[in-house]
Amino acid sequence: MSKVSIIEVKTAEQLKQFVQFPMDVYKNNPYFVPSFINDEMNVWNPAENPALQYSEAKQFLAYKNNTIVGRIALIINHKEEKELDIKKVRFGWIDFIDDEDVSKALIQTAIEYAKEKNIPKIEGPMGFTNLDKAGMLTFGFDKLATMIGIYNHEYYPKHIEKWGLTKEKEWVEFEIIFPDSLPSKIYKFNELISQKYQLKVLKFNSKEEILHYVDAMFDLLDVTYNHLSTYTPISEEQRKTYKEKYFKLIDKDYIVCIVDSDNNLISFAITMPSYSKALQKSKGKLLPFGWWHFLRAGKKNERANFYLIGIHPDYQRRGVTSIIFKEIFETFKKKGVKFLETNPELEDNKNIQLLWQDYNPVNHKRRRTYSLAIE
Repeated sequence: MSKVSIIEVKTAEQLKQFVQFPMDVYKNNPYFVPSFINDEMNVWNPAENPALQYSEAKQFLAYKNNTIVGRIALIINHKEEKELDIKKVRFGWIDFIDDEDVSKALIQTAIEYAKEKNIPKIEGPMGFTNLDKAGMLTFGFDKLATMIGIYNHEYYPKHIEKWGLTKEKEWVEFEIIFPDSLPSKIYKFNELISQKYQLKVLKFNSKEEILHYVDAMFDLLDVTYNHLSTYTPISEEQRKTYKEKYFKLIDKDYIVCIVDSDNNLISFAITMPSYSKALQKSKGKLLPFGWWHFLRAGKKNERANFYLIGIHPDYQRRGVTSIIFKEIFETFKKKGVKFLETNPELEDNKNIQLLWQDYNPVNHKRRRTYSLAIE
């Protein structure tokens, strides 16, 4: 039986192999959606990823018979440790062939790293922060992945559980088929809520107009989610990175912003056309011809993805979500969008799930992070 060797990524060529490995594991898989290759390379560049300013990160490749058969990244977020007193080794970017020797070697690498650092726990898959991709797919293997969801083979969780890791957090995802029309009572209710709280939905004529509200959106994310035990505020460096990384993909028509009588942002929601098929066709590259697939996906697409929502605590459970959904519905009707995927929501985040409850959501995917206490 051939031995599995674990090699730490040290060279630019090894990093390319690390980033490329999923393209080999999921070759010809109709549900896998690749990430942007350049973005994946930049994740490990301190000049491009502000999280590396306060995190340690290592990447490893698994070899068997001189062939790459797996990968894993290990991360320690010192900001999380300092501000929340959470000590754990995050593991992510974990992929492997259906070979228990390989998965065991990868998990053992995470365990040994945690022991070396005197850290009592490993958890993953997850990224550097809580805004990164997280969660191993446990249900919905026959559904097309999204840009911000991790896809994995069905054997992954079976391997992980065999090596003693147990459920830490659970996310659910929903698919909604949009109705042809909304009941008149929805419009009447929205009008009453808008008048009662003196709320106004902003209309943008250009992307540049949205820029004025981007920082307010990040502030709103902080106040919306700071009650969660694992949430850490978004740094200025992260804000800048997210603006540069995602703003180019945003369509002004897919953003809902609601302000109060003083023009303060009290809620926002961001949806986008589904770029899953575009990423598949472009194989994760915008050049030389990948941009064409993205351009087409942005103009004509019957599927959309829900990305972010922020609602000020003072306005939660006051009907604001109904206004958001009505605005999304009207945009989708104009654009010809028939299906919406909500993307991962923590299973116990009932406030967010209330947004969909009246529209027959189907729970079509589930994912979780796994953890292990280190003795």
